[in-house]
Formats: sequence, C-alpha cells, structure tokens
Amino acid sequence: MDSFVDVHDPGRQRLPFRESLLAMLGIAFVTMLVALDQTIVGTAMPRIVAELKGFDLYAWVATSYMLASVITIPIFGRLGDLYGRKPFLLAAIVLFTAASVLCGFANSMLFLVIARGVQGIGGGILLGTVFAAVADLFPDPKLRLRWLVLVTSTFGVANVIGPTLGGMLTQMRGWRLVFFVNVPVGIVSLMFVLLFVPNLRRLKVRGRIQLDWLGACVVAVTLGALQLLIEMLPKEGLSRTTIVLALVALIFGATLYFWEKRMGYPVVPVDVLMDRKLAALFAISVLGGFALFSMAFYIPLLFQGGYGMSPHDSGMLITPLLLGTTVGSMLNNRIVTRIPRANVLLYAGFALSVAGCLALVSLDGHEPHAVWMACMGASGLGLGLVATNLTICSQQIVAHDQIGAVTALLQSLRIFGGMLGTAITGALLGHLYAQNVNRPLDSYQATQWLKSFASPDLLIDRAEQSALIERLVAAGQSADAMTMMHSARMALVAAIHVGLVVAALAAFIGLCLAWFVPAVRVVYGDAKGQGA
Repeated sequence: MDSFVDVHDPGRQRLPFRESLLAMLGIAFVTMLVALDQTIVGTAMPRIVAELKGFDLYAWVATSYMLASVITIPIFGRLGDLYGRKPFLLAAIVLFTAASVLCGFANSMLFLVIARGVQGIGGGILLGTVFAAVADLFPDPKLRLRWLVLVTSTFGVANVIGPTLGGMLTQMRGWRLVFFVNVPVGIVSLMFVLLFVPNLRRLKVRGRIQLDWLGACVVAVTLGALQLLIEMLPKEGLSRTTIVLALVALIFGATLYFWEKRMGYPVVPVDVLMDRKLAALFAISVLGGFALFSMAFYIPLLFQGGYGMSPHDSGMLITPLLLGTTVGSMLNNRIVTRIPRANVLLYAGFALSVAGCLALVSLDGHEPHAVWMACMGASGLGLGLVATNLTICSQQIVAHDQIGAVTALLQSLRIFGGMLGTAITGALLGHLYAQNVNRPLDSYQATQWLKSFASPDLLIDRAEQSALIERLVAAGQSADAMTMMHSARMALVAAIHVGLVVAALAAFIGLCLAWFVPAVRVVYGDAKGQGA
C-alpha cells in the first residue's frame, strides 16, 4: 500500500489518501453493480424464458440492454465532462437499481425486455462515467493505473462469482432474486458515491453546449431495425416487412453517417471510424464481442435445455469463460512488454478462442466437468488477450489527442458486436431448432404435437415436460414419448452447436484480420510504442 501513499499533490492526486480510498471504494461498488449484473443474468435466462415463455424475445433481453448502453455511454460521458460525474453517477445508480426491481417483478418477456432497456440506460451512464471519474481523481497516469487495480479487480470478482451465484439463486430461490440482488449493492454504491465521491468538473465551456441527441435517436432506430431484420429474415425471407426493415436500416444508417460528420461531439465519431490505420482493430472489436456475447448468452441454454443440467452446474461451468477474460487481460499486461510485437497476442487470443469453440461443439454432454471448464477457459482466455490488446495497439497507433475517442469507440463496437452475436445466434437457433424438431416428430407420425415442442423453453421446465409426456401417453404415444423428448433436446443441441461454429468463424475472421493491424511494440516506460 506504500505505493499509494504519496505526498498529496493536487496535480497528481486531487484528494488526500484517505479520501481517495473512500472515493475509489464508491467507484468500485458502482463497478460491481454493473459487472455483477452482466455476469449473473445469463445463467438465469433459460429458467426465465421457461417461466415467462416468449422464446422469440430471448435475445432481446440482452440486446435491449446493450442497445441502450451504446447510445448513452458517449452522451453522458460528454455531459460528465461538462457538469461533473457525481450527479450522473447518483442518477444512474437510482435508475439502474429501480430498473432491476422492475426486472424482478416482470410478468412477461416483453415487460422484461423493456425493463432491461431502462436498466441499460443506467448501465451505459455508469460505464460512460466511472472510468472518467478515476481520471478526474488522479490526473497523473502512473498513479491512476495503480488505483485502477480496484476497478479491474471488481470486474474479476464479478466474473468469478456472477455465473455461479446466478445459478445458485435461480435453483434455490428462483430467477427473480438474480435481479433483486442488485438492490443492496445499489444502496451501498449510492451511499458511498453520495458521501465520498467529489464532483469535479473538468471543462469550462463558453456558449451553447451541443449534444448529439438526434444522432443517438438515429443509432437506436438503425440498430433496432437491423436486429428485427436479422430475427425475421430466417422466418419470412424477402417479405414486405423485411424489405421495409432493410430500407429503414439503410436510410437511417446513411443519415447517421452524414449527420455525424457535422457534429463536434458525435455519438459515432465517423472520422475516427474511417481511419484506415484503425479499420482492422475496429472490425476485430466487433468480432470479439460477437464471439464472447453469443457464447455467454446461449451456452447456459445448451447446458440447461440441451443437456438437462441444473442452473447451479451451468453457472459453475460457464464461470471459466468469464474468468478467463479477466485472466487474459492480466496475463497480457505481463507479457506484452516482453515480446517484440504486441500483435502476436492477437493471433494467440483468437486461435485459443477458435479452438475452445470448436472443442465445445465436439463434446456430447457426458464429459467430466473439468473438460468443459478447460474449453470455456481457453475461449475466455483468448478473448481476454484480444480485448486488452485492442486498447493497447490502438493507443500506440493514434495521436495522443485521439486516444479517448478511439478507446470509447472500441468499447461501443464491442457492445455492437455482442448485439449482432446474440441476434444472429438467436435467429439461427430458433430457425434450426424448429427444423430439427420437426423431422423426428414426422418420423413418429406425431406432427400434430409440433406446437407443444415448438419452443425450447419446454426443455427447461420439468413440470411442463412431465405434463406433455402424460398427454402423449394418453394419446397412445407412450412408446415414443421419451424418445421424442430426447430428440427435441438433440435438436436444441444441434442448433446451438451451429451458433458456436458461427462464433468460431467470427474468431477465425478476427485472426485473419489481425494480420492487417500495424506492427506495434510496447516498451515499458515509453509513452509511445515503436513500430516493429
């Protein structure tokens, strides 16, 4: 702790040590609030959809949150620059906690999706504010890195306990507690921020403040139309609805491009996005988010619906995926200054991710838990190496005055990739499951039962499975009832396996694109890396 206890210099550390520690504890609790929610919900999702039905909205539970976050992060990051972080931290904590309560009381999937969108607004404000608040407290970069250990450690703790805790709460007390657990964390966060985090305003502006609210609305319409198009295209093909959605996405996307070029502080910094030196890094960020979020959101469904595991076991098995991302980040920082080119770690990260995804596809559900955990850990470790190196490489390539914009854009693109991953994987899963489950029913001359097997939520709800088997027996299908149920499980497994192959393909494309990233060498103590 001695490294923290420097003579108080406001140019390096705005507050004395004790006040700095209390303020950073408040920021760490805020980080825990967001990080725990991101890791705990995925494990509970199969049980949620089994109770609330509406499997067609499964992906929207994640993407409504991410869409709201993508929009609010840049807007409130800018507002925090102008008015100070504290008012927005307090408002976001209240909003996030209240939305968590609404999620816990949800009585339909649509209500849950809307509440998650509100929660995403709060989460976006928190993510757009919390790291900037650390920079406000510690102007000196080296000192800031020491204190950031508290924040990064919080993410690590959430990645370790989140999935298992989510599975345990879901199995013992029901999925609603997964959202209600945010309430005590939110109250503690609110008290610490209110009492100990100062309101440090960084910028003094003259004249009218211009914020890109129109750009935020256009982003919401563009991404919302794109997700609906991805979901409906496999079901309807080229219909009037899908053509209209495609036109809306194209027109609003073009509008966004021309509008953002005029804005001083755009939601989407187009000039930075079109920088040829950074194009490969931006594409890799999308692909990394695609692979990670599609795995984290649908593998619990594979475990619980396809292989009949308990939520607790499912949470335990997915923990290495999320923990691996944290370990990968920490390991990367140890290695990156000791190798000639940082780019090598991008290759290694994506190669590990591809290997982990394909290994998961090769397993049949009867392997020891250690085998599953090793595959999940390899994928997470690889994606952790990738995510950290994207930031490192970008900050070595661009000019100092662009670092903030590029770092924020990489995070937004990663979330956008996660939206694409959950939407595309969900659309594939629904379409392929319906196809796969129809074939065995047709072979048993039992297609009249297709409606009962139509949604994978049947495979999580054991009471509903028993009731369906009883109806099959009463209808004279006693010899085939259990076989049909097993066939439905295998249909779900096959559909999710295709999703994992798509995630592996995304990681493989990322591996190929890493070749186009400018060579970067990170030398410890240098402000700028050297081209290798």
